[in-house]
Amino acid sequence: MQILRCPHSFIQLLLISALVIGFEGAGSVPVPDSNCYALDNSSRLVDFMISLTWVDQSSWIGHPFEYDGKEFDLVVRFCKDVETRGQAGYVDFGRFDPLSYFVSSSEKFDFVQGFYHGDLSNCEQSYDKLGRTAQVNIICGNCVDGRCKGGLGCICSVTQDSTCRVTVELAIPCEKPGPRVFKGFTVGLHPRSWELIYNGMTQFGFDKPRREFSFKTEQTHLTLYMTAIASLSTLVGKPIVKVSPENGLAVKISGSSLTGNHPTTLSPSTLVLDWNCEKSRKTPYEVNVTIPVDGYDPVQFFLTKLCEYNQGAEGGSAKGWAIFGVFSCVSLVAFTLFCCGGFVYKTRVERVRGIDALPGMSLLSGLLETASGGGQSYSRTEEINNAFANEVSWDRSSTSSTQAPTQRPSERTYGAI
Repeated sequence: MQILRCPHSFIQLLLISALVIGFEGAGSVPVPDSNCYALDNSSRLVDFMISLTWVDQSSWIGHPFEYDGKEFDLVVRFCKDVETRGQAGYVDFGRFDPLSYFVSSSEKFDFVQGFYHGDLSNCEQSYDKLGRTAQVNIICGNCVDGRCKGGLGCICSVTQDSTCRVTVELAIPCEKPGPRVFKGFTVGLHPRSWELIYNGMTQFGFDKPRREFSFKTEQTHLTLYMTAIASLSTLVGKPIVKVSPENGLAVKISGSSLTGNHPTTLSPSTLVLDWNCEKSRKTPYEVNVTIPVDGYDPVQFFLTKLCEYNQGAEGGSAKGWAIFGVFSCVSLVAFTLFCCGGFVYKTRVERVRGIDALPGMSLLSGLLETASGGGQSYSRTEEINNAFANEVSWDRSSTSSTQAPTQRPSERTYGAI
């Protein structure tokens, strides 16, 4: 029995083909797998994490490129740092910053990497006080003099601009460009945010369905804000929404992005999703949003919605709370009008003053008197006034009856003269 053996080169070819096909298939959702990426001059994504060198179990990130010089040796660790090696030891010429220091070049180079925040010794005041720095100019292919043909590339030349800065030319076999990214396009949960899409690229958490980034069941409305460069805003088409599975989650879309309004940075367009759970489900529902862009690959991102209970077509939970809120407001207004009307009636018609003018005080007084067992009870103001008036009249009558009659002038007696 013979066992067929595949040549090693054939296995490598299959692996390379699988990687390339996987990279192209993932191009529909432009999202970099690492911070070691750049956009070329045609706005295509070049991600150095997805590398054909994975066949040899290696990656571009951190791969060392060495250069033997007369005064010192220099090492570039791709997307990591730049350092020199000599008799004085290792000198750090900067570390890679993924924020904005890996860009395309308009000169004879393809990309430019910036390395900053190196050693400060004798370079405290150099280049905006960032210490030693380095600039790596990347050439896709071979050096000008024909060096480093094949392989993973090499350093073509090193120029020491000063004791605090070096310029390096590096030639490498660049990766196959990915999807064409629509620069400057953002999608966020607020008019000035970009949680979902930043600079045309899908952010982590929305590049594929993820349960940990799901929206809760009670959130029945979601508004997304889209912005783009004003000169290119007319290229943005109307969003397309697809739900998986199709039954169980009712999704209605609206907003200015569907009425032909083009997004700009000053006037973002909106995409409003009204989604209600018609059928509960253990796993979240997936909502795939695709935004076509003329001349570019479409922008795609995924939203996930948890449905822990049924809401119905109208959103039963939200509707119940709305009814409760309306009922509470009506009750509060009615109670306020009743109190105000009773107070006005008692003060104007019954001529009652003070706390007795409040509605319900008579009933409260009776309850207090009953609870006290007929003892000392609450006396109303008019009762106190009537008692006081009777007491004053009784005192006057008593005084008039006991007082002696007044003598007339003719009946007065006079003493002897």
